[in-house]
Order: sequence, then C-alpha cells, then structure tokens
Amino acid sequence: MSDARDLRYLIYIRESIALIQSRTRAGREAFMHDVDVQDSVLWRLQTLAEATGKLSAALKARLSEIRWRAVYGFRNVAAHAYLDLRLDEVSEIIEEHLPALQCVVESELAAQSTDPS
Repeated sequence: MSDARDLRYLIYIRESIALIQSRTRAGREAFMHDVDVQDSVLWRLQTLAEATGKLSAALKARLSEIRWRAVYGFRNVAAHAYLDLRLDEVSEIIEEHLPALQCVVESELAAQSTDPS
C-alpha cells in the first residue's frame, strides 16, 4: 500500500475527528438527547473506523499504541448491531479514545509532511 493512500485516509480520519468534536462540543448530555447529533456522529465514527481498515499494515504496526482492531470493530457494531449500540459507550469513545487517536494521527501527518522522501 502506498504512503499516498495512507495519507489520504489519515487526513480523512483527522477531519472526521474534528467534525465529531465540533458536533459534540455541547457535551455528553446534549449528545445523549439530540438524535440529529447522534446520527451525524455515528456516521462519522463508522466511516472513520472503516478508513482505519484501509491503512497499511506497516503504518498500523508503526503506530501500535492504537488498538486498530478495536477501532475497526466499532464499524461492524455500528453497521450491523446498531440496535445494540449504547450511547453511553459511544460517548466514552468520543471523550476517551478519539483524543488518543487524534494525537497519533496528527503526529503521523506531521512526520509525513516533514519527510524528505
């Protein structure tokens, strides 16, 4: 897989995280009670998770602090087990896990932009 392809998906993941953060800025309670926000956030989480599945094995191995299988696993839950989704768990993903992913993605994008090769 090419670095250009990884770059494309990393940018999408970064943009998705930013949109999720923007839409949930009002906090957990607002998220729990606004169906439109839930829909938009769940869609972004699902496509973000799908995008992680497109990243190269080499990149994921290099960024091993992220539990990539778990991230992609959320895509399967959102797409196929949506009746079992718990909003409190989704909120936990947003508050606790997305910032770590964001940090790793931002760091990798910065490293790629300064890589002379």
